[in-house]
Amino acid sequence: MSTLNASFVQNMSIVHPEYFFIIGLSGIPYSSYYYMFLFITYFIAVIMNSIVLLIIAFERSLHSPKYIGVFNLALADFGETNALIPNMMKTFFSDSQYISYNACLANMFFVNFFITVQSVTLVVLAIDRFIAICLPLRYHALLNNTVMSLVFLVVWAFNTSVVALSTSLMTRLSICKSNVVQSYYCDYGPVLRLACNDNSINIFIANLIAALFLVAPLCIIVLSYMGIFFALSKITTWEARLKALKTCVSHLLLVGIYFLPVICLFIASAITSLTPNARVISISLSFTLPPMLNPIIYVLNTAEIRVLIRKMLKNRIMPIRMKFVKK
Repeated sequence: MSTLNASFVQNMSIVHPEYFFIIGLSGIPYSSYYYMFLFITYFIAVIMNSIVLLIIAFERSLHSPKYIGVFNLALADFGETNALIPNMMKTFFSDSQYISYNACLANMFFVNFFITVQSVTLVVLAIDRFIAICLPLRYHALLNNTVMSLVFLVVWAFNTSVVALSTSLMTRLSICKSNVVQSYYCDYGPVLRLACNDNSINIFIANLIAALFLVAPLCIIVLSYMGIFFALSKITTWEARLKALKTCVSHLLLVGIYFLPVICLFIASAITSLTPNARVISISLSFTLPPMLNPIIYVLNTAEIRVLIRKMLKNRIMPIRMKFVKK
């Protein structure tokens, strides 16, 4: 009975602030121009990802395992961009930088969820390239539309569970040090540091998520490309090697854009203590640039998508030209 009473008292002592104050960039002149830059990246990301989603959805020739992966990546990019930037624009261009406690947790969940989906999608696309190059005769037996759809169904369900667990565990923390979040959104780490009760479980979950969705994906991608390069070394002609490697260029660029900024940020944080403004700028760039660049890279480096876009533009422009000719 005393244990129950102690637990009850502990729960009663948990303090949740009504609002958090998102500090963003502070003390930097003309910071509004940076926010405008982020809004431009948002505008481009939404348009380009929407184009990729629509093309893959309505073009039957692109209904293949690889493009199911690309569709999933574009969907995750679209979701992350909409979870992150509009809320930030609303916060910093309105009269208040306050966000309610529940809205903060919702923002934290959606941003972290879509970021983890991007990471796992890059792993699935790496495995797709590995099978296509190393096991070409078994590609259609190992990977088909049904298998790829089931893989992403599991990915979305698993990521939802893990990120929901990490977010729900935030409610057990008593936020009494401050309600000022040293970031430009409800960032998990800065909010975690505001707790004044035991947060060891939250730190463990945060490290687990980093291992699951950052370290493990990068290791799997590196191993898959080691296998790809080993398989390419067995090909006798350079032309055939380059032709096979060309199918990996888009994916390698996406991997570099996603992981390199995060790795550089970890190294910089280990070497020196970053100022709040430096951290905000580095994290915001590493989170907002990939969703904008990913669809552009796929459009520029994928012949099928380029041909379809030319065809669509031609079908739209030709009737307009014919009207002018008739006049």
